This record gives sequence, structure tokens and C-alpha cells, in this order.
Amino acid sequence: MNARAPTAALNPQTLLQSVTQAWDSDIVQQLSDYIAVPAKSPAFDADWAAHGHIDRVVQSAADWVLAQKVPGLRLEIIRLPQRTPVIFFEVDATRDNAASSQTVLMYGHLDKQPEFNGWRSDLGPWTPKFEDGKLYGRGGADDGYAIYASIAAIQGLKAQGVKHPRIVGLIETCEESGSYDLLPYVDALRSRLGDVGLVMCLDSGAGNYEQLWLTTSLRGMASGVLKVEVLSEGIHSGDASGVVPSSFRIMRQVLDRLEDSATGRLLPASFHVEVPADRLQQARATAALLGDELFKRFPWAHHDCAGASLSTLPMTDDPLQALLQRTWAPTLSVTGADGLPALKDAGNVLRPYTAFKLSLRLPPLLNAAQAVQTLKTLLEDNAPYQAHVTFHPEGAANGWNAPTSAPWFEQALNEASLAHFGAPCATIGQGGTIPLMNLLSQGFPKAQMMVCGVLGPKSNAHGPNEFLHVPYAKRLTAAVGHVMAAMP
Repeated sequence: MNARAPTAALNPQTLLQSVTQAWDSDIVQQLSDYIAVPAKSPAFDADWAAHGHIDRVVQSAADWVLAQKVPGLRLEIIRLPQRTPVIFFEVDATRDNAASSQTVLMYGHLDKQPEFNGWRSDLGPWTPKFEDGKLYGRGGADDGYAIYASIAAIQGLKAQGVKHPRIVGLIETCEESGSYDLLPYVDALRSRLGDVGLVMCLDSGAGNYEQLWLTTSLRGMASGVLKVEVLSEGIHSGDASGVVPSSFRIMRQVLDRLEDSATGRLLPASFHVEVPADRLQQARATAALLGDELFKRFPWAHHDCAGASLSTLPMTDDPLQALLQRTWAPTLSVTGADGLPALKDAGNVLRPYTAFKLSLRLPPLLNAAQAVQTLKTLLEDNAPYQAHVTFHPEGAANGWNAPTSAPWFEQALNEASLAHFGAPCATIGQGGTIPLMNLLSQGFPKAQMMVCGVLGPKSNAHGPNEFLHVPYAKRLTAAVGHVMAAMP
């Protein structure tokens, strides 16, 4: 795939005007309606089928796509038994005797993370609000916008009569639960996906809102519940403490096997990998470009009134080291707890057990299934005081390292970024996980991977005050169409 398809017929300004009109006239409202539906992923809503929220957003998105009357587009909502639904659409190629019969695959998801707390008093997860170019609410940026942006990009090309390759779209509803429902759909649709030469995944992030960002790596993930049981029931702490060990103290000891609490570094050498030379070079360039913006993007609890200096310090003040720790280092987060009463209900009781939900981010090249087994053995063996310590895995997903960019793809990315942002395309690794990417890289090893997204500074996916940066989304939509048209 070396021959470059001509893009002379594409007028970037007209393309941006077309997608901007689509966003202003329709997409922002569609996403506002989407945000209002609590379509939580199955991991956070066991009764998702009965509640109907996922089906509702899927049907709404499908109806909107069909209403656009895109020439050559066909769409299906596919439901395999006992699995969350997917939207599959395909658009015929418009190139005559194209040099390549390869397909563009566009990916997104419509399921959401749960509410979380800490939202601004005038905001909420299911109450959309458009303010200063930002659309607030759960799921708009992660990743409800993807199907709407994909169709707007295609329409923008068709409005100019720009020739394009065959395009298929796969929009799932299980991504936030680890995409465990997706593989059966990929297997069922494999013959219809075709020979995928370009994957466009709109579920990633951006280092800033000033240029196009290509994601070059994603971390893997392992999660589960670690539980320490000491007693069969709670006991007066004055009576038992000093004789009965605290389940929380044992929990601390067990986690100390995994993590150096002073530095946050994971101790087992098997959880670490060597950063490839090309990714290290890219990280140096990105660290130099972003500098302390790598730190300012987070909502630190303590800062001065201007937000200029932090009294709470990051784990490192070196931008390069911070970038590598965020994208290539394994890290542990405790994302939930059980066995701990609310503060208002906490009496003088030695609790019978403590349970933590663990989320372990893994380097892109590490085998997640092996990491889970290592983790289980490490945490469970030889428990202090012979306490009953169990680790129940809840999910594992491999990370992803992007293939080398083909010359046409690299050129197209830079052209698109310069045309629509006025700055060249930049690269960045992401600390999150998109399970589909590793699967697609294995299934289509020669495909180019345009992994990008709107999750820039302070957009706060999964947390409070999540927002979609609409001006950036418009330009990203145009850039997607630009690159699609450039595919040989």
C-alpha cells in the first residue's frame, strides 16, 4: 500500500463547513438526548436488558443514521442471544476500479460509565448542559459522539463528490465492561467486514485541543476484588483490638507485596516491559510539546487561586517520566471498597472483612491473562495471620502497540491536522484500554490504525463534569473525513 490516492478534489474548508453545520444543526442536540439516558454498561447495570436504556440509545442512533439518507448506506442492529447489541453499517465504495478493495472500519461505543459523585452543583451525569463550547454529561465524549461524527465525516465527503473506499461501522455497547460481548460479533461479521486496510477508532484522547493526536499505544487492564476476612461478625473494637488483627491492616500488608506505597511502583518485575525505541522517541517529542500541561490537565484538590502552582505534587515533575508512567508503566488503583460503613454509621467496631476493587493498568505489550494469574498467586499465598484472603478476577484485556505508519497514512494525518488545526499531527500513548484494538491488530495485521478522540485536558471521562469539547470535535470530524479520502 504505497500508491497515494489523489485528494485534489477535496476542499478542506468546505469539508469543515459541512461537518460544522451538521454539529450545530443536529449532532449537539442528538448527543444531549443521548446524555440524558443512563445507558450504563452491563458491568454497572446487571439488569440492562430489562431497563432498556442501552436498547434505547442504540435505536435512537440507528434511526438518526438512517434519517441522514447517506447514499449507499445500509444499517442493521444485530442482537446475539444474551449479549448487548451492536450497530453495523456499511457504505459502498464510490471509486471506480479502485486500486485497492480494502475497507475502512469505523468504531465507537454507546454504553457508559456509572454516575460517580462530585459533579458541579449545576451539572449531572444525565442532565446535559452546553456551556462555552463544552457539552457536559456522561458519555457524550466517551463515546456517544463517535457514530454521529463518523456519519458526518462521510456526508462531508459525499457533499463534495469526493471518491471514497468502502466503509463499515461497528458500534458496540459493552466497551466499558471490557468488550466481552464484542468478539462473537466480530466473528459473526468477519466476512462482511472485508479486507480492512484502515481502522478509525474515535474512542481515545488528545494531548491538547490545538492539533490532531494519533494514539500510538494503549495500556492493558486487569481488575478484580481482593477480600480479606478475619471474623464472622463485627466485634467491639475495645474488646477485640490487640488480639484480633485488623482486616484493613492485613489488606495493607497484602497490597505491599504488589506496590511500593512510597513511590507507586509495582514491585513484580514481570509486570514491567521495556519501552520500544520508537515510542520512547515519540514520548520525548510529546513531553517537549506539552511540558507542564501534562500535570495541569488534572483537577488537583489543592492549588493557588490562579491555579498556577500546585501544593499537591504529582508523582514526578519530569514531563517525560510522567508521560511514560501514564502510558507504559503498570499502575494500581483502588476504585471501590466494601466492608467499610459510611462515616455517619461507623461505630467502635472491629469489622469482619475489608474488600477492595482493584484496577491494574498493564503495559501495552504485557499478556493480561498471565498477569491476572500472577496477581492472584501473589495476593493470596501465605496470608498474614492465616486470614482468608481471596482475589476474584473480574476482567482482563491486553494492551496495544500501534503498527508502523505507512508513508501515505503519516502524510495524510499531517495534511489533515494542518488543514483543520493549523498544526502538524502529534502522537501520544494513552493510559486507558480499548480491548478491540488488540483484536483488530491481530485480525488485520496490515491495517493502519487511526486511533484518536476528543478526551483532551480536563474532559474527565468516567469522572464528574465529563465534557465533550465541541469545537475540537468538529475539526476532528473533518480530519477523519480527510484521512479517509486519502486512503489508497
